[in-house]
Amino acid sequence: MSPVLAGILQLLALVVALGLSYRPLGDHMARVYSSKKHLKPEKWIYKAIGANPSVEMRWPAYLRGVLAFSAVSVLFLYLLQRGQGSLPGSLGFVSIDPDQAFNTAASFVANTNWQSYYGEQAMGHVVQTGGLAVQNFVSAAVGMAVAVALVRGFARSRTGELGNFWADLVRGVVRILLPIAVVGALVLVACGAIQNFSGIHEVGQFTGGAQQWNGGAVASQEVIKELGTNGGGYFNANSAHPFENPNGLSNLFEIYLILVIPFALTRTFGRMVGSLKQGYAILGTMVTIWIGFTALMMWTEFAGKGPAFELAGGAMEGKETRFGIGASAIFSVATTLTSTGAVNSFHSSNTGFGGGINLLGMQLGEIAPGGVGSGLYGMLIMAIIAVFIAGLMVGRTPEYLGKKIGTREIKFAACYILVTPALVLGFTAASFVLDTPAHSMTNSGAHGFSEILYAYTSGANNNGSAFAGLNADTQWFNSTIGIAMLLGRFLPMVFVLALAGSLAEQRPVPETAGTLRTEKPLFTGLLVGTIMIITGLTYFPALALGPLAEGLAA
Repeated sequence: MSPVLAGILQLLALVVALGLSYRPLGDHMARVYSSKKHLKPEKWIYKAIGANPSVEMRWPAYLRGVLAFSAVSVLFLYLLQRGQGSLPGSLGFVSIDPDQAFNTAASFVANTNWQSYYGEQAMGHVVQTGGLAVQNFVSAAVGMAVAVALVRGFARSRTGELGNFWADLVRGVVRILLPIAVVGALVLVACGAIQNFSGIHEVGQFTGGAQQWNGGAVASQEVIKELGTNGGGYFNANSAHPFENPNGLSNLFEIYLILVIPFALTRTFGRMVGSLKQGYAILGTMVTIWIGFTALMMWTEFAGKGPAFELAGGAMEGKETRFGIGASAIFSVATTLTSTGAVNSFHSSNTGFGGGINLLGMQLGEIAPGGVGSGLYGMLIMAIIAVFIAGLMVGRTPEYLGKKIGTREIKFAACYILVTPALVLGFTAASFVLDTPAHSMTNSGAHGFSEILYAYTSGANNNGSAFAGLNADTQWFNSTIGIAMLLGRFLPMVFVLALAGSLAEQRPVPETAGTLRTEKPLFTGLLVGTIMIITGLTYFPALALGPLAEGLAA
């Protein structure tokens, strides 16, 4: 079987698996977030944290819950790392330096999981399992809660109430993430991923190539890192490491985990607003972009020139022979079009255009299908921009899902889409103006520029992957990328929740003959075009200096 055909068959198998999961999972999540009942374990949690899950919150209170919980999480994870040297199960590793502890705490709480350290050489069992793995669950649940709050803003009228953050957070973990993660971890263990709390072992001592490896609860952390679109690996090689991702079957399963909740949330959205067709329109937009990017990535990675490329079946540098080009291309697009950041290949070794596709996927806002929760609310923001543009074309006040998109709403949407580019381009420019950050680059020219642009794009968009040719373990990068991760995660949430509150206060607008039919394929096309044009106008100059220049020079 040719490598190209193998890649296409894997993509088809993935589409089938996602299609079979779409309806039951989407409907289940809609029931979870619409239920008035609380499970007994949930009641224990509410009592422990002193929350009343039955109290409805307006958007400022909901936002305070999000920010307060996240701030406490950052502080807890920071202190856990700083005290690692005194903790049992630390495997002899010392406490983490302050700048790196801040960067890592910000990273995992922001659902970014950017790692400027070697996991197997820095973090013991307590920090990995009691700190990082826990944040993989709750940071994903925070994103889902904010998305559901925005959906309620569309679904409700003449009230500013968006639900209860604490109830949405706990339900997301207990009823959605945890059950799937338990089953998924068993699947990964069956595929060969490790799951233990062993110490450090020296292997290969009789062959002259001794290495030290430590064990860990890898399978359980691997499953939530993908399911929650987190991305932080137990080992530095991430999902290219055989302990995390043993074979082709586990690789396909991990891609499925990355995509299943973000895609299924579109059905949850349709179910909660009372129109499944609206959910299908958003799904169609996501699928169009995802399939297009995957096809482009496979084409550019397989279309290598010269005998070395032909003998290898394409650009095999930086890729695992266990997976090949097709599976690596599918994985890299899935991880950069979502906020996952897990990698099963070396993104810095992609072709020039391949690296550009990964960059552009993040710069779209990671909305196709995007992160768990963040992908849905990001796409809905773009839908609001699209109906606003359509309204300008016909001279009519724009409406979406029975809500008028007025001056207030469009200001919130505009602020949302401006936050990330300001962080990415501002910090990238500062890194080249100053002398010290440029010394971290291992490559010069267009590829070196792409390394730094990729780092801030990944951080501000809460992705976490890297070109890996950049030494980011410096005070400058640890601090600035940490700031970019926090602002890139929580500042957009401010505008999303403010928008949700504004929409929930409105009275529904009756549909007329002039109302834009947002459930039709025409709107899907308009939405795809809006996304590509806005991103192109924002980032094209930077892309032209980096991956486009490198690709054209190849």
